Amino acid sequence: MNRQILTLLFALLCLCSHAQDINEEYVKAHYNKIEQYITMRDGVRLFTSIYIPKETGEKFPIMLNRTPYTVAPYGEGSVKSYLGNFPEMTKAGYIFVYQDVRGRWMSEGTYENIRPTRSKANGQKIDESTDTYDTIDWLVKNVKNNNGKVGMYGISYPGFYSTAALIGSHPALKAVSPQAPVTDWFIGDDFHHGGALFLMDAFRFMYSFDAPRPKPITNADGPKGFQLPTKDYYRFFLDNPSLSGLKSKYLDHTVKFWDDLAKHSVRDSFWISRTVTEHLGSVKPAVLVVGGLFDAEDTYGAFETYKMIEKRSPKNNSVLVAGPWYHGGWVRAEGDYFGDIRFGEKTSLYYQKEIELPFFEYHLKGKGNFNPAEATLYITGSNRWKTFQQWPPKEGRAQTLFLTSTGKLTTDKGATTEDHISYSSDPNKPVPFQEGIITDRTREYMVADQRFVANRPDVVVFETDVLQEDLTVVGPVSAALTVSMSGTDADFVVKLIDVYPDSASVTSARDEKAVMQNYQMMVRGEVLRGKFRDSYSDPKAFVPNEKTVVNVQLPDVAHTFKKGHKLMVQIQHSWFPLVDRNPNQFMDIYKAEAKDFIKNQHQLYFSKDAPSRISFEVID
Repeated sequence: MNRQILTLLFALLCLCSHAQDINEEYVKAHYNKIEQYITMRDGVRLFTSIYIPKETGEKFPIMLNRTPYTVAPYGEGSVKSYLGNFPEMTKAGYIFVYQDVRGRWMSEGTYENIRPTRSKANGQKIDESTDTYDTIDWLVKNVKNNNGKVGMYGISYPGFYSTAALIGSHPALKAVSPQAPVTDWFIGDDFHHGGALFLMDAFRFMYSFDAPRPKPITNADGPKGFQLPTKDYYRFFLDNPSLSGLKSKYLDHTVKFWDDLAKHSVRDSFWISRTVTEHLGSVKPAVLVVGGLFDAEDTYGAFETYKMIEKRSPKNNSVLVAGPWYHGGWVRAEGDYFGDIRFGEKTSLYYQKEIELPFFEYHLKGKGNFNPAEATLYITGSNRWKTFQQWPPKEGRAQTLFLTSTGKLTTDKGATTEDHISYSSDPNKPVPFQEGIITDRTREYMVADQRFVANRPDVVVFETDVLQEDLTVVGPVSAALTVSMSGTDADFVVKLIDVYPDSASVTSARDEKAVMQNYQMMVRGEVLRGKFRDSYSDPKAFVPNEKTVVNVQLPDVAHTFKKGHKLMVQIQHSWFPLVDRNPNQFMDIYKAEAKDFIKNQHQLYFSKDAPSRISFEVID
C-alpha cells in the first residue's frame, strides 16, 4: 500500500513539474500559429486561431474549442501560455484550434445567446451545430498534417457549443467533452433556477457580455465590467428594487437579452427552442460529460446533459464524471480543497491524468485502453472516488425523512406533535445568500457555513439526531412541502446541510485556526418560484390560506454524512441578492415596483394527512 501511495505521489509530482515548464516560450518553440477566417455555408466568416505542431513525423488529431469569450491573444506572433484544457495537454500532440463564435469578437455575423437549434418549425438555415460542422469540414481538408479525427471540449458557455456539436455531427468528430455545459437557462443554469431569476449573476454578466458590438473587435477593445457604486450588492439591489428600473438606469447600453428575459418570464417557445438537450437523438461521437458538485453556475447542466444523451441516444458511448469542484475547478485548481472543506487529495490532477487526457488519446489517436465506468463521482464527506454502472445508481435505496413541528427530521411519518408551524417572510428584509458584506458572488457559497442564517425567524430548520452510521446520499434530492400562505406567490429555497459534530477536529482548509465544530456545510441548495410548482410554462397563483403541495427538485448530490454528524434541512423564502425577490403576489415580477413587495405569512404542515418531507437515494 505504501509503495502504491509513493507511486501515485511521484506521478502527481511529475504532472505538476511538467505543467510548470509550459508557457508562451514553450508554445512558440513547438507550434506554428496561423489565423484564418473560415467561411460558413451562409457566407459569414468566423475568426479562427490554429496552433500546428512543428513536429512533422506524425499526423495529429485536431482539438477544437469554440468560445464567445475570445480566442485572444490576437496576432500570429502572440500565443497562449498553454494549449488545450490544461497545460499537460500542450505536450500531448494535437492541432489546437480556437474559434470566436458567430457575432463575437473578431468573427462576422450576428450573435445570439444560446442560439436555437434549427428545426422545421423555426426554418433556420444555420445554428451552432452547422457552424461547427462547417468549421470541422474546412479544418480536416485544409490544415496540413491532421489525421482526420477531431475532438472538442468546452467549459460553461463553450460547453454549450460542445453539446451543440453533437447534433448532426461531422463524421470526423470522434470525441466531445461538454463540461459544466450551459443547458437550460430557465430551469437550472446561470440565469434562472426553478424559474426564479438569478439576479446578481444575470445582471453582472449581461452588463458587459451583451454589450453591442457593431464591428469585430479584439479583447483590447472589449466592454468593461460593472463597477459597484456602494461596495455592497445586497444594499445595491434593495435600493434598485425594480428590474425594469435596473434596465433603464444601468443597462441602456446592453438591453437586448435583458429585454428577452422580461418578455419571456415563463418557459415559452423562446426558452424551449434554446434547450439544446431537446435535440440529442442519434449522438455518434464518444462523449465525456464533466461537472462540479459545487458549481455555482452549471451544476444542473452536466447532470442533465448526461441524462438526456442516455435517454435520447441510449446506444451512445457517453460517460459522466463529477468531482468536488467549483465552476471549471477540474482544470483551474488542483482540487485538494474548496472553501473551508478539505479532500485530502488533488482530485483535479487525478481527473486530468486518469480520465480526460486518456479519453482524447484513445478516441483520437487509438492510444491506451480507455474503458471507464459509466459514471465516476467523488463522494464528498467520505472523500473517495466511486464508480457506478449507471447514474443515478441502480443500487440506490429510497429514503424519506419527515419534517416535524419540533424541528426534527425523522423516518417516522407520525412523529410530529403539532399540525403545522407559522412564520412570516418579508421581501424587504430578505435572507442573504452569503455572510458579511456582499461585494461579490463567491463560488464558495456553495459549501459555506449556514449558521449565519440558522437563527433567523424566517428560516426554518430541521435536523436528524446524531447519525449512528455513515449515510451516503447519491443522485437527485426532492422536497415535498405541504404549505399555505397569506399571499398568492412565494419562492421556496431548500438547503441540504451537513452538520459537523461538537467534537470536530477537522480544521478549515483556508485557516488552520478555524476549528469546525458545529459547522453547517451546505451540500446543496435550490430555489423554486412557487407559481411554477406544476408547470414552468403555465404559472398558477396560490389560493390564500389553502393547503398546497410544493415539490422542490434539487440537483444531484454525492455526499456522505459521516457517523457523528447530523443531516439538516433549512427552508426559506428569499436568497438575496443571488435570487431576485418575489413580491409574494402573483404578477409579472419584471413589472414589480417597490410598493408591490409585501410580507407573507406561511404555514408549513406535518401531519400524516399533510406531511412535509425530503427524499433521496442512499448507498452503502
